[in-house]
Amino acid sequence: MTLTLRPHRARSAGALAAAAAFLLAVGSPAQAAPVTLTSGHVDALDVDYASGALTLDLLDETTGTAVDRTPSDVILSVPVAAKRTNVPSTAPWSFLGTGGTAWILPQSQAGGLLWAGWNTTGVPSGTFQNDKLTFSLTGVSGPAGFSVYTASGSTPTVLFDSGDGLPDSLSVSTGAHTHANWGFDAAGTYKVTFSVSGVLAATGQTVTTGAKTYTFQVTN
Repeated sequence: MTLTLRPHRARSAGALAAAAAFLLAVGSPAQAAPVTLTSGHVDALDVDYASGALTLDLLDETTGTAVDRTPSDVILSVPVAAKRTNVPSTAPWSFLGTGGTAWILPQSQAGGLLWAGWNTTGVPSGTFQNDKLTFSLTGVSGPAGFSVYTASGSTPTVLFDSGDGLPDSLSVSTGAHTHANWGFDAAGTYKVTFSVSGVLAATGQTVTTGAKTYTFQVTN
């Protein structure tokens, strides 16, 4: 009996491309929709240092369970309840609002609003020179200005302000847990980019979390 071997025929480029697309679709999980946080406690800038890495994420404590989230996976809601129409017209407040109006997530906890702050308690004492880190606001994309500030009585202390040019930097102690006011000058979507860096006490090397972008949805 004679066996005849039939030559293998090369697949067309179109067939190969279709097969590759199918395999890619099968092997790639669908991207989950962002989680929207509407009220309660969040450490928007949650900084940790472990195994030689400085990291920046978002600590979500809006429910009974604390969850570390990647900032890009979260939408932070700023509802109409955050709208203020009585922003002072005096010079110390000139960084905030348009025509006396701003949307503010306050530094004190308020029902129906996010209580946003930052946390460096996950950084061991003595790891960084002088137990200090540098928080940097490097980019803001949105309809108007963005700011972070504290207020004692009628006097604000501006920590970050996109209106006076970026980047803005703030020295923050390790072991800190702080809340502040987060201000938005108009309704719309804001993309706000932060990074955190520090100088290691043992080696003098500067390490950084890299840039992390947060999304705020401000509602009119």
